[in-house]
Amino acid sequence: MKFTKLSDIASLTVGFVGTMAQHYVDSGVPFLRSLNIKPFYIDSTDLKYISASFSEILSKSILHENDIVIVRTGIPGTCCVVPKEYDGCNCADVVIVHPDFSKVNPYYLAAYINVWGQKQILNNKVGAIQQHFNVHTAEEMLVFLPDKETQDRVANLICSVNEKIQVNERLCTELEAMAKTLYDYWFVQFDFPDENGKPYRTSGGAMEKCKELGREVPKGWKPYKISELLAPIPNTVRIQTGEYKKEGAVPIIDQSASFIAGYTNEESALLFSDSGYIVFGDHTRIVKFIRFPFARGADGTQIIDSNSPCMPNELFYQAIRSINLSNQGYARHYKFLKDTMVIVPKETIAKLYQKIVSPLYEKISKIVFENVELEKLRDWLLPMLMNGQVIAKQ
Repeated sequence: MKFTKLSDIASLTVGFVGTMAQHYVDSGVPFLRSLNIKPFYIDSTDLKYISASFSEILSKSILHENDIVIVRTGIPGTCCVVPKEYDGCNCADVVIVHPDFSKVNPYYLAAYINVWGQKQILNNKVGAIQQHFNVHTAEEMLVFLPDKETQDRVANLICSVNEKIQVNERLCTELEAMAKTLYDYWFVQFDFPDENGKPYRTSGGAMEKCKELGREVPKGWKPYKISELLAPIPNTVRIQTGEYKKEGAVPIIDQSASFIAGYTNEESALLFSDSGYIVFGDHTRIVKFIRFPFARGADGTQIIDSNSPCMPNELFYQAIRSINLSNQGYARHYKFLKDTMVIVPKETIAKLYQKIVSPLYEKISKIVFENVELEKLRDWLLPMLMNGQVIAKQ
């Protein structure tokens, strides 16, 4: 087996390290942080931007297509290849790898680091207060390096699987957008279908002033605090972050950006309802709608279920998503959420919305688990491909 140091097949540097909050702007050069780096792809959730002029000041951390970025803190070792659409972006708190393309395929290298490089990274983290992975340790990483043709074949197969995963993720995003668009049309603009099938407000439907919300709402619709709409939640075991597994019988849902944060085999942690549950991040404000059995993560993971037939969970989820709690800063946001007022429609229109969007969320759940299986297949194949046990055809 042929192993080589990472520094022999790439040049390495480190992204910007320091305080950035005061430099963020509404639009400009994308600025990647460790939370944006996932295995094999870049997550644009909460993507930040800096000005082009400030990016030039940080010129050493400018990224280019086919560079590789490796997370230093958070989940050290997580890495991906920089795609074309992020060419010229900037970054912080990552190890930047500029591969020598004559020696190594960047997609092969990223796959190797994500799968086989993790043990080396785990054993070589540094730091007394916050453990991290540094550029000097990265340079010493040993990489199994087959011939270039084998690398290319492995990379092509992995890219094909990853492209399918990304197509599925885009489909989930589109399905979510469809449910949100209908929500906005019916419950924000109030143009739900009236008894004649015409848009209610546009067609002159009766409206009345709601003093609690400070605006007009359809006649007969009532304001409620979120706290008044909460059903009791079973007191199941909460899974601590350190207990998350890479595989297991029950997916763990927590307040992180990842839809599924990990797995457990703890049956006493299981939560499931035919109507689904809403998961709210007490710190992160991230909201998820879960239609399959799961276990809750520990700190900050709040579970929400509606107690009203006029507010089915599909609708409750959208109402909660539309609430802006960003002005509370760093806080336990759940208490503010419970004090927030929302409008509750008549049962007929609420159930019609549920009937239309429920299949969308069923489809999303199926796609999520299809991607889980694709990721397992990819990670199962990689070691065998690298060892030559399986031949990846062109």
